[in-house]
Amino acid sequence: MRDFARLYAELDETTSTSRKLAALQAYFSSAAPQDAAWAVYFLAGGKPRQAVPTKLLRQFAIEYSGLDDWLFDECYHAVGDLAETIAHILPPPSQPSDIGLADWIELGIAPLRGAAPEAVRSALLLYWDQLDTRERFLLTKLIGGGFRVGVSRLLVTRALSAIAGLDSKLVAQRLMGWTDGSVSPTAAGFLQLIAAHTPEEHAQRGGQPYPFFLAHALLDREPASLGPLSDWQVEWKYDGMRAQLVSREGKNWLWSRGEDLITERFPELAALRLPDGVVLDGEILIWHGGNAPAPFADLQKRMGRKQVSARLLGELPAVLVAYDLLEMDGRDLRELPQAERRRMLEQLVGTLRAQHAAPQLRLSPLITADSWEHLAQIRTESRERGVEGMMLKAIDARYGVGRTKNVGTWWKWKIDPFSVDAVLIYAQSGHGRRASLYTDYTFAVWEDDGRERKLVPFAKAYSGLTDAEIAKVDQAIRKTTVEKFGPVRSVTPSMVFEIGFEGIASSPRHKSGIAVRFPRILRQREDKSIDEADTLDSLKSLLATS
Repeated sequence: MRDFARLYAELDETTSTSRKLAALQAYFSSAAPQDAAWAVYFLAGGKPRQAVPTKLLRQFAIEYSGLDDWLFDECYHAVGDLAETIAHILPPPSQPSDIGLADWIELGIAPLRGAAPEAVRSALLLYWDQLDTRERFLLTKLIGGGFRVGVSRLLVTRALSAIAGLDSKLVAQRLMGWTDGSVSPTAAGFLQLIAAHTPEEHAQRGGQPYPFFLAHALLDREPASLGPLSDWQVEWKYDGMRAQLVSREGKNWLWSRGEDLITERFPELAALRLPDGVVLDGEILIWHGGNAPAPFADLQKRMGRKQVSARLLGELPAVLVAYDLLEMDGRDLRELPQAERRRMLEQLVGTLRAQHAAPQLRLSPLITADSWEHLAQIRTESRERGVEGMMLKAIDARYGVGRTKNVGTWWKWKIDPFSVDAVLIYAQSGHGRRASLYTDYTFAVWEDDGRERKLVPFAKAYSGLTDAEIAKVDQAIRKTTVEKFGPVRSVTPSMVFEIGFEGIASSPRHKSGIAVRFPRILRQREDKSIDEADTLDSLKSLLATS
């Protein structure tokens, strides 16, 4: 645990990519394989399952430290992070330990899950007494299921490829499925990650997917600057769940882009009768019929269900809109040009349709236009088609790994987000290096019910401002605070912000009756008074265009 805690601190203390890469390489070069396996899991995006409820962590930390409840709460509000608070307020350890990360996870943390509170208390007091401040912080994060680290999966891939002397694309391929929580990392698995490449490796893939190729945002760049339109394959950008459907060895596996194995959540897609040795890349959507998919909110009702009832299957039928073919007859097609892979995909889907073998499989349609100007005009139909814009794919592009341009490019040409002007009414402190600043905000719009005009909260957002802007807003929040509710402050309404979001839907669970998707701050509207902020009626009017 000591070495992993040191690595975590080094990664957290710098924004330098080269320093993070050096720290990762040093750790993986010296760590025991079983510890390195778990480190890869967490650093590559694997999520720890909560072993102990936050309430018990707080209760036992207070007992062990001897602090009064109010003093612990004051410390927590000042620090802004429970694990960090616990790490600092406990007395020094009396029996330091050299136990490794794997043993802490498998022998220390795992038995706490579902254990009686008294057994959890005894274990936690013993654990905390063996670790220093940095190690306690990390252990408590892992126990509480709140572990996060500022390092990308790509950087982990680069570090592993460097110490193993392997091509980073090969390591990225081996890492696929590594963070699926259904299988525990092992020493043997880590050694296989960094083992020398063998010609037989591809044939041993089983249900493993390929690394996803990701698109770049077009943003302010003019599409015409990309060259002739004839060099590009254009498709709609669907608002669904990116997935790969892998058919090998007489069995289907469905993987999300986040590398969760979601086969059981979408049994109608797992039941598709595909030829053996086929891998499709596409988008999972709910589609009731007609020319447009259902809103993303309908898909959300399926995404969290591990067991799907017959009623839900009937009410919310899922389809896979396929837009790429990565493997055919067991052959890796990723080095073929985009246009060639598309031709093969069309042929495969056409054959399956003729055989009535894949009713839940759809082919992503191509969009044709005479010019970039004509294409821009077609793009204005996006919302009524239930899509987010367009995808532009170079016809000679290979299928790369991650967000890269070295094999060709995919661009996402999204429509402008919805936006409203809203009033900041609540604020909460951030985490990590922003724990001392108010960075998480709740925004409201006006509602007039005929008797009074009041502000109704509708969204929370924490991204979109620069550090300088956050510091300015933080000062204003402290000056206008009305009440404190634990880490949350209510403020006198005085600041208006333009809030952007990708989608909007009715929601009886929200006080406003509205739920928005991916809310973010576009800018502060210092030119507007709070009375000029938008209304709930204007927000609801966007429902008809979503």
